[in-house]
Amino acid sequence: VQLQASGGGLVQAGGSLSLSCAPSGSEFSLKHGGWYRQAPGKQRDIIARVSDTGGTFYADSVKGRFTISRDNAKNTLSLQLNKLKPEDTAIYYCYLNFGGGLNWGQGTLVTVSS
Repeated sequence: VQLQASGGGLVQAGGSLSLSCAPSGSEFSLKHGGWYRQAPGKQRDIIARVSDTGGTFYADSVKGRFTISRDNAKNTLSLQLNKLKPEDTAIYYCYLNFGGGLNWGQGTLVTVSS
């Protein structure tokens, strides 16, 4: 399943962005999904995920500022980024699971200027 991640861009510190992750097509319902990010020169880290029952997890670095949500009808995943900081600058990757392996998006760049 091909995933399309979108919504990245350039924003000033304190601003907001909304990322989305949508499959090109799937016969199956979304089970769980999440978002990772990778800053230049750093490893890719999980920042948020949502389970098949709707439970959520957030990394401490984004807790209280980012919100993950899912649209079960559209099989899409979203990430609302608020109160952005320069250290949030990274490529953001989404993954979705439809019952088999994980499907990954191509990444969307978020740049936060100070």
